[in-house]
Amino acid sequence: MPKLKLALYWASSCGGCEIGQLQIGTKLLQLAAVADIVFWPVAIDVKYKDVEAMPDKSIDVCLFNGSIRTSEQEHMAKMLRDKSNVLISYGACACNGGIPGLANFYNRDMIFNRAYIETPSTDNAGKTMPQTSFQSPQGVLTLPEFYETVRSLAQTVDVDYFVPGCPPEERTTWLALEALIEGKLPPKGTVISNNVKAVCDDCPRKKNVKKVKSFYRTFQMVPEPETCLLEQGLICAGIATRGGCGAPCPQANMPCTGCYGAPEGVIDQGAHLLGAVASVIDSTDPDEIKSIIDNISDPAGTFYRYSLPVSLLRRAKIK
Repeated sequence: MPKLKLALYWASSCGGCEIGQLQIGTKLLQLAAVADIVFWPVAIDVKYKDVEAMPDKSIDVCLFNGSIRTSEQEHMAKMLRDKSNVLISYGACACNGGIPGLANFYNRDMIFNRAYIETPSTDNAGKTMPQTSFQSPQGVLTLPEFYETVRSLAQTVDVDYFVPGCPPEERTTWLALEALIEGKLPPKGTVISNNVKAVCDDCPRKKNVKKVKSFYRTFQMVPEPETCLLEQGLICAGIATRGGCGAPCPQANMPCTGCYGAPEGVIDQGAHLLGAVASVIDSTDPDEIKSIIDNISDPAGTFYRYSLPVSLLRRAKIK
């Protein structure tokens, strides 16, 4: 039986998904026994032109991580879609936009101005900005276009499956790969994880329906080890996040940040979390409620940390 042909690609992301793919450990041997990697720029010397020369649908499966920020990433997403029988959106950035998607609170000019002029370490007296093309003595040099808006992979091309996480936990990655190896893939469009319910379903901490008078950042308190973190005033996104990870963060006294995306049936993860946070505020006085809410650092980035591009907001409207 011929081996599966596997491709992996990294778009706008931190590279953590590459590590996540290796976290399956010795199961890599099981994967290697049935699959050959034909494209993985971070690990093997394969050029874009090699992929362009491949016949359409000659790749059995592609694990694509990272959101779409530039014209090059969009080109690669479309090309790998054409070349692949199965395209898997792997990790929070590809699935929901991820951390790079927070750039949608700004526009391209604001981002460039901050990165190339305003930062204290930048020496750019001439205020030179990136250009998509430049005529040098050696010829024309080009850079990809930097898009105004960050998009998820599924907002760019048709996606077959979604594997969430930042990065996906080992057991989530293997759940997808095992289904692939055994030829038991679920219906198209499935979010592959070990639990369709919320992270709270995996979390051993107890909910006592406590109300809070203040919200805290993680360095401001040592939480009780057995009580729900949200009910102790820490913004834990577990109630608004798909389970399947095993809740490692709450069990290590760190609140869930929401990297597995929204649970089944939730349209907007940030709005769902906002409702949960509002429900634990112990006050009916508008001024006191405002004072309590003011303790939340970076509310937009907290509630939409991984999901802004796929939310109902999608991006900020900037004049």
